[in-house]
Amino acid sequence: MLGTLIGLIQMLQVLDDPSKIGGGMAVALVTSFWGAFMANTLFLPLAGKLKYRSAEERNVRRLVIEGVTSIQGGDSPRIVREKLYTFINPGARETLEKAKK
Repeated sequence: MLGTLIGLIQMLQVLDDPSKIGGGMAVALVTSFWGAFMANTLFLPLAGKLKYRSAEERNVRRLVIEGVTSIQGGDSPRIVREKLYTFINPGARETLEKAKK
């Protein structure tokens, strides 16, 4: 966006000479293209990954807090395990069950 604005400012500064308008217009168009390209190929996917990892970290913290409070509350190990299983997706639960055997 910044490059587009700079290109438009350059273009508007030389409105009295039509032969010089092309340079500012070119800068504005090229920077708009690169801005849109980078946003859609780099920054939006990166934001999605960061959002996913943030949610994953939040779930892990909730799991730890729930486990610690259950242990502190005097719950039996089986009850603690069942409470903590609610935080884990079904595929991971199956993997944990297979690992126990």
